[in-house]
Amino acid sequence: MAKYLISFPSAAMVVPDDDWDAVVHDSHAVIEEAKAAGVYVFGGGIDESVPPVLVSADGSFADGGYPWGPTLNGGFTVLELPTREAAVDWAARIAKACRCQQELRVFGFDPAS
Repeated sequence: MAKYLISFPSAAMVVPDDDWDAVVHDSHAVIEEAKAAGVYVFGGGIDESVPPVLVSADGSFADGGYPWGPTLNGGFTVLELPTREAAVDWAARIAKACRCQQELRVFGFDPAS
């Protein structure tokens, strides 16, 4: 089975203030369903109050991420699923719960991991 990343950037979460309680409830419910189904690996949101640090191969580091890359923020879920079709189905469930589109990517298999 492959592991799939289902994610969205913060800017995708455009939810009216009076819908937030329902979004929280629905998104937690779909994650509980994934746990009950045995497909949940982990998930969460990037803590945007903590700035990234770019660490070089020599151990030096600097505040900030890649200057040429997009900002990494938002929420993500990693699920282990038997097929891409199953991943699309779960991504659709998460999109419905979160009220925003989700991006779906598959992790390459690393036999050493």
